Amino acid sequence: MTLNKKHIRIEDTQKFISKILITGVILSTFFVILGGLFYLINFGNSTPKYYVFRGEPAELRSIAEIIKNVFTLRSEDIIQFGLLLLMLTPVARVLFTLVAFLQEKDFIYVSVATIVLSVLLFSLLTGG
Repeated sequence: MTLNKKHIRIEDTQKFISKILITGVILSTFFVILGGLFYLINFGNSTPKYYVFRGEPAELRSIAEIIKNVFTLRSEDIIQFGLLLLMLTPVARVLFTLVAFLQEKDFIYVSVATIVLSVLLFSLLTGG
């Protein structure tokens, strides 16, 4: 029984994509839980004031600031970094899929993956 080389490559690609998704979710879960634990340790005994609206500071809304501030070990920064990883996981999946379609010279799917990647990046970078 001979196996088609392209069939094996597609299976390898699918396995790699699933590893990207699993790794992204596990890493983001780790950072969100770690930040949540730090938050509970620091602020667990305080009473929340639900009647006062407090928007997130600017450093928690900028990708560059989130990445820079995660090393300060502030709980909010760690949680935000975990959420950023969670949002970047499907972007990595689509990017890898785009590269795989380019290698296979499947230009219909390359164009679809490019559109999807563009929409994901636009919404991530502009907040809309």
